[in-house]
Amino acid sequence: MTIPVAVLGTFQSDFATRDNSRTFVEQAQAAAAGALANAAMTPDDVDAIVFSIAPTYFMGVADADRWALDHVFGAGKPVMRVHTGGATGGSALQAATMLVRSGLHRSVLIVGADRVAETPDAQQILNLIFDVFYERDMPLSTNTSVALWTTGYLARHGLRQEDLARVAVRARRNACANPHAHLKGLITVEDVMRSPVIAYPLKLYDICPRSSGSAAMLVGNLDMARRFRSRPAFINGIASRSDTYWIGDRMSPTADCEFFDFHLAAVTARACFTHAGITDPLRQIQVTELYDPYTLMTPIQLEQMGFCSPGTALRLERDGYWDTRGGAVAVNPSGGTLCTNPIGVTGLVRAIDAANQIMGESGEMQVPNVRNAVSTAVGGITQFCNCTVFGDEPRGTLNEATA
Repeated sequence: MTIPVAVLGTFQSDFATRDNSRTFVEQAQAAAAGALANAAMTPDDVDAIVFSIAPTYFMGVADADRWALDHVFGAGKPVMRVHTGGATGGSALQAATMLVRSGLHRSVLIVGADRVAETPDAQQILNLIFDVFYERDMPLSTNTSVALWTTGYLARHGLRQEDLARVAVRARRNACANPHAHLKGLITVEDVMRSPVIAYPLKLYDICPRSSGSAAMLVGNLDMARRFRSRPAFINGIASRSDTYWIGDRMSPTADCEFFDFHLAAVTARACFTHAGITDPLRQIQVTELYDPYTLMTPIQLEQMGFCSPGTALRLERDGYWDTRGGAVAVNPSGGTLCTNPIGVTGLVRAIDAANQIMGESGEMQVPNVRNAVSTAVGGITQFCNCTVFGDEPRGTLNEATA
């Protein structure tokens, strides 16, 4: 028997560079308690915990999930930690979804926090992604790697840096309606172009901030949804795909696909949409919450996920095609990762923002008549990718027995 899985409650903190008012444990506890309150549930209503936490080097506390376990109501319950880099939040959600869908648990709490700015140099930490013998000494970083990727993308499609800058302008504008967003404001293309160059052609405003904060989501079966949520968001599609660790192998003549095309996003989205019964994402999906720590990541995901053809997303951006009001698809109404990036829960925040659109709980960010919303998360140097479709009712192959 297929068991539909629904979102029962969500919580996210306000995000900023630092939160000196709380410890990591207090941040995680606030998220867990907030999600329970949002669903009108108690800790006894939760069967298991999935802790969403990426590298703890950023805050200098090893395995901080163990420190926080009692405080997120995990004592005496099954607990697992998930870590796939930037994709962690999305992976944690999918792990929790399968724990419910399997029939093992009625409900699962996904919770996590991060304090990225507590290291003086996040890029030094992120540099540890790379292979110590062949790649780390180049020197690569996430900034320089994406800068090379961006240069190739713009040249291949005859686009300019100003085209990319419009993504940042829209993201910051959307974030003005998001009370939790770290960065927000009305900026112009000229403002983006004048911001300091970090790694050509990427400038400061092309890149996400280092954020501190926490988030949590409760998922449960149909019986729990009937008890605790009058208007749940159903998880109708999930998919995760991984690539080889070795970047060189992803760029060799024998590679399965071109590294710079980010084909992993296409494969992941295709599997997810098949589960959810999505055959035409542009017409069937009303909201996207894409993992976009760089301006490049927005157009390339839209293209690879089938919302438009390769090389056209930024041209459509010029015409307001991705605007929250009046666009064909509302892309990142929250402002996305460009405006908020607490790495260990960033993918979870993307999922929360997508699910809240289905449940009508997005406040000033709310897009009208949302039936389907999609979130993504990406980790490593695009080594991990996951995709989740939320719907206003159970649909697709994952729910065929009960739809």
